Amino acid sequence: MKPSIRSKEATRPEPLTEARTAVIDIGSNSIRLVVFDALKRTFFPIFNEKVICGLGRGVQATGRLSDEGVEMALVNLPRFVRMAHGMGVAELHMLATAAVREADNAAAFIAEVERRCDHPIRVLSGEEEARVAALGVLAGMPDADGIMGDLGGGSLELVELADGKLGDSATLPLGALRLIDLADGSESKARREIDRQLSELGWLDSVGGRNFYAVGGAWRNLARLHMGQSGYPLHVIQGYSLRRADAEDLVRVVGGLGWRSLARIPGVPRRRLEVLPCAALLLDRILKVGRPKRVVLSSYGLREGFLFERLSPAERAKDPLLAAAQDVARREGRFGDLGDQLAGWIEPLFSEADAAWRRLLLAACHLSDFAWREHPDYRAGQAHFRVLHYPFSGLDHHGRGFIAYAIFTCYGGGSQAPEAATSRALLSSRAAQGARVAGLALRLAYTLSAGTSALLKSTHLIVADGKLRLVLPSDGSVPLGEAVERRFAALIEAADLEDGGIEA
Repeated sequence: MKPSIRSKEATRPEPLTEARTAVIDIGSNSIRLVVFDALKRTFFPIFNEKVICGLGRGVQATGRLSDEGVEMALVNLPRFVRMAHGMGVAELHMLATAAVREADNAAAFIAEVERRCDHPIRVLSGEEEARVAALGVLAGMPDADGIMGDLGGGSLELVELADGKLGDSATLPLGALRLIDLADGSESKARREIDRQLSELGWLDSVGGRNFYAVGGAWRNLARLHMGQSGYPLHVIQGYSLRRADAEDLVRVVGGLGWRSLARIPGVPRRRLEVLPCAALLLDRILKVGRPKRVVLSSYGLREGFLFERLSPAERAKDPLLAAAQDVARREGRFGDLGDQLAGWIEPLFSEADAAWRRLLLAACHLSDFAWREHPDYRAGQAHFRVLHYPFSGLDHHGRGFIAYAIFTCYGGGSQAPEAATSRALLSSRAAQGARVAGLALRLAYTLSAGTSALLKSTHLIVADGKLRLVLPSDGSVPLGEAVERRFAALIEAADLEDGGIEA
């Protein structure tokens, strides 16, 4: 028996609580403040600002935090704290990583920051940094299978991921800034040191045939370069993936470019340029040793993993995509979240759908009424754009395209409308057809019910013997009209079924 599209937990919605949570990440290359709307399964950032200080620049040679970096950090960290308090943050966490963990003058820096900010800093050990970064990947990709690599300025964390759990791990002194100092202008010297350290990890080759999950700003910028180079239609980092061969080509190209050539590439911050060749070299050597099937980018990392670890087991166990879709529906739907009821209504059209499709269909049902406030002339396009770019996790780019195209269709978007070109480019013809059928079914459901539960439950679809039949209540509460007939006919055509009639 096929599983239902409906959520396994079709329970009464929990009341929304607003307890904003913030993390200040004091890294070797940058410091960043991220404020999240609440401490819950869906990590929705409402503010995100970074300053590239380069605290760890030169630490390999001098053993000390950069004087310029310290000065910038001491100016901006108190500002970050004041901003967080001004936003009404209930919890604020200041986390420091490799450079602050290891530098000789770190104690004085920490004391001065804590004095100016009147807030403690938690310095993560290498083991803790690896663990929370890996948990961040799992928070956004619960089914991650392979090895996570989190590249910072001072260190590289590697952790095996399988079945939602963490396996072997290592923290290596191979951060991008540290590697620049170590290489001293010699790529061959850097390569030898990378290979030496990676060779000591006997478990790294276990990634063969699985995925490598790349975390960190330098690798994100490599991905942006590939998106631009390949003409990829969706510039969203979370869930972006490359075949190993494509990743090998990318790092080979970047490794061969000089600083001036890199500086001419749009979309990469100038202060990130110096670390790109090292990031490319590191990825190249990992690809050689591990031979992963794909490189998958994760925008979730240390900050999200640190908060994920603070959630209750029940909250951590939730599906991140469905939790986010339900949250959006409760906030922005006209009459609450009808996602489960809508999923049951369209179910007859998808009796053969597998679990992956059913999950996407359910998410689309939850999100199907979230754009009603938009101007009717632009509603379909605005909804499509929002779904494609919304900070969902638990979703690859194919899934984004599926949900976006379904929602676009639900709001009246045409099958060949140029506004939906991005989502169609992410989908196979079969998936595009399935998304369109879902969208037309949802459009019909809203036409019949006006988005209300009571009217929706009085109607239903029946698929039998290759025919689609629509059943309406006999009391006239859902009258038959031209709009209903037209939308029912469009659904029949898209679903490649015969007209079984409308019964009232």
